Amino acid sequence: MTLASEAVAALVSRGWTLGVAESLTGGAVCAEIVAVPGASAVLWGGVVAYATPVKHSVLGVDADLLAEHGPVHARVALQMAEGVRGAVAVGRRADVGIATTGIAGPDSPDGQPVGTVHIAIVTPDGAVSESYRFLGDRATIRARSTDAVLSALRRLVGE
Repeated sequence: MTLASEAVAALVSRGWTLGVAESLTGGAVCAEIVAVPGASAVLWGGVVAYATPVKHSVLGVDADLLAEHGPVHARVALQMAEGVRGAVAVGRRADVGIATTGIAGPDSPDGQPVGTVHIAIVTPDGAVSESYRFLGDRATIRARSTDAVLSALRRLVGE
């Protein structure tokens, strides 16, 4: 089984729906989930909020938080995960929201080290944010970020 298939199985078992907010992963998390047969039972949709203003306008990330800390911050990831639950609402908010934000490189626009990544997951049981510093090239950092959020989702929802 893959991380995505295990996460989908855990969501199905709980009867929970999912929204995905992505920045540096650019849709890779959604692609991994959609590759799982039966993912349509849980995945309501995703938002690639690559540009900072989209994090605010579509996902509701606090503008003052973005102005003060920029888009690569643990609280930004949490607000993205919370915001996507409403952005993909189908009569009601999605039960679970997950998010990725970070710097894949090759350069850093704000001085934080390349490889700085924040993921977040919001469920009916609570919210979690995790921070990482991945080494490698752009593709490696993006792949590790995708794996990190799917692994955390599987771990949190499977409990």
